[in-house]
Amino acid sequence: MKNLEKRLKNELQQNNKVKILHSSRWSLPIHSIEVEYKPVKRTKMDVLMKMMLIAFQKAEIAEAAQLSELLLVEQLFVEDLINIMSRTRLIEKKDGLFVLTSKGNQQLEDGIFEEEQDMESQIVLYSTTHEAFLPGDIKPAMDGEAELTTFRYVKEDYLDAELSFEHEQVIDALQTKGVETAEGDEQVVISEIQSTTDLYVDDIPCFEFILHNKEENIFYARVWNTLLERWDEVVENKVNEKERLAWREKYLL
Repeated sequence: MKNLEKRLKNELQQNNKVKILHSSRWSLPIHSIEVEYKPVKRTKMDVLMKMMLIAFQKAEIAEAAQLSELLLVEQLFVEDLINIMSRTRLIEKKDGLFVLTSKGNQQLEDGIFEEEQDMESQIVLYSTTHEAFLPGDIKPAMDGEAELTTFRYVKEDYLDAELSFEHEQVIDALQTKGVETAEGDEQVVISEIQSTTDLYVDDIPCFEFILHNKEENIFYARVWNTLLERWDEVVENKVNEKERLAWREKYLL
């Protein structure tokens, strides 16, 4: 940690008008959230599937053999597609006849075939301080990390509070992890969030510097977040809002 702190100080002091008044280290709690979700594979609907769905709409079809004869297509191909469309709930049988479900009608209209995939899970990282999911991965512990105190403006009940998330928040976090893919005419996208589970909390080291710009006579904080591997404006703003006046009174006396 000392080498990183030294590098950050050198970076800040490149501006000779800026003086470091104080530096400190502390940890920011980050929740590891397991998300279970259902992906769906989307592909452009092939011609035979379209023809079969339209036939089910327009004609009274009870058996694969009827459709095979109508479309002049091998019965085996027709049976395979009927099995797929039944399994994916595009068609169903009513009064002995094949009919389209609302899902089948919609996919026919869109020209896109959607097939649900097996349930998957991913770990995403959440910060109650940011009230947001953060990118990055938990890294091996740094020297001296265990002795760090917790960030002074963390919510008091962060270990016991039950976390809840907006649906779009979770989707965005998974998309940032790259779980959705696109290759040619095929896409894999998230169709449903099944569950979110708060697994554990890691303490992420952060480096805080209180600075004074002598030319502009302003005091401000810079905070390096080792998870994000960059300066963290959200945390900096929290510190600045709460402490800037006190710094002026303390350091100008």
